[in-house]
Amino acid sequence: MNTPQIYIADLAAYNSGILHGQWIDATIELDDIHEAIANILNTSPISNAEEWAIHDYDDFGDLNFGEFPSLKQVQEIACFLQEHGKLGEEILNHNDLDMERSKQALDDGYVGQYESLADYAEQITTETADIPKHLEYYIDYEAMGRDMELNGDVYTVETGYQEVHIFWNH
Repeated sequence: MNTPQIYIADLAAYNSGILHGQWIDATIELDDIHEAIANILNTSPISNAEEWAIHDYDDFGDLNFGEFPSLKQVQEIACFLQEHGKLGEEILNHNDLDMERSKQALDDGYVGQYESLADYAEQITTETADIPKHLEYYIDYEAMGRDMELNGDVYTVETGYQEVHIFWNH
């Protein structure tokens, strides 16, 4: 994943029909983002420009915060996305952009990446139980995985074809 960026628009210029703004690296320090915004407003073609808005996001995936989000939240999420890529985006979506829950899921509940939930069910079954060879073919790992998810024991986040990330729900 590339570096997440935000496009800051000078609203005084925008309301006068002039496009004036700049792309800013959203992973830089919050004070540096504020300084970049101040620079955009200070170089405005409209005197005494004071208002700004985020008019576009780049490399935030499907996440969208609107024109007037908390810059702190945007910067935190940008750093999270840069560190965790597509998995970070999907876990944030799953947790309704809640950064703390998303961090906790990765720190405490992350099991790993598998081709499917059935593969994970098979792995934990074969690691924890001594299954006689003649019974192995009767075990329905797909049903076990589905039941783990339906019962709320785990949830999954898919980042691509046969890229299923599994999280414990505790």
